[in-house]
Amino acid sequence: MKKIFKRFIAFVIIICGFWYMFDHIASKSKGEEVKESVLNFSKENKAETIENNDGDDKLVLVNEEHELDKNFKPKDLTIPNITFVHGTSNEEKHVSEIIKEPLEGLFDAAKKDGITLLGNSGYRSYKSQENTYNNRVKSQGENIADSYVARPGSSEHQTGLCIDVTNQKQSFVKGTKEAEWLDKNCYKFGFIIRYPYGKKYITGIEYEPWHIRYVGKDAAKYIHDNGITLEEYLEK
Repeated sequence: MKKIFKRFIAFVIIICGFWYMFDHIASKSKGEEVKESVLNFSKENKAETIENNDGDDKLVLVNEEHELDKNFKPKDLTIPNITFVHGTSNEEKHVSEIIKEPLEGLFDAAKKDGITLLGNSGYRSYKSQENTYNNRVKSQGENIADSYVARPGSSEHQTGLCIDVTNQKQSFVKGTKEAEWLDKNCYKFGFIIRYPYGKKYITGIEYEPWHIRYVGKDAAKYIHDNGITLEEYLEK
């Protein structure tokens, strides 16, 4: 009788063990599926945020992993009262309405400090970015193109929230007084150096001291003070 009872107890323990293991695995699997679903939803809808806000989502993340639809175009594009480089296309003189006044303020402040900034390239349509990328590939190869030019759909220029600036010599590189001034002051007007030095492993783009992106004063100050990228800021 005792042997039968012991066998019964052992059988119950084994069954409970199998049940626990199965339940644990199933729960973990379900949890991973939910997590993956959330990640996929976030990734797939990241660019849709700006599409539904007419370019007013100043913190939207646009890169190779978060692309804009090729038909996306901000509805509030306007030309800021700044000086552009001769030959800048009419399309590229436009920016989103939300950055017009901050951009004008930035340029005016630079001028008061003896720094001359010139607008170079603001908004670019998907088609224009496609042409820019393909031309760079033809002239310098795909590897260099990918380091300095975003592929169509993954360019911030399509949002209207950024602009490339330059100086009178059109040599806007690290160490020039214009680049140094911009790096130290653009955050005061809600802009960041979108592709900072030494951060390609995060942004996917080489250092571009001329490319500024509007994110609002609070976010810009935090990003500037902590020496981080937009990607890092959105993940904090």
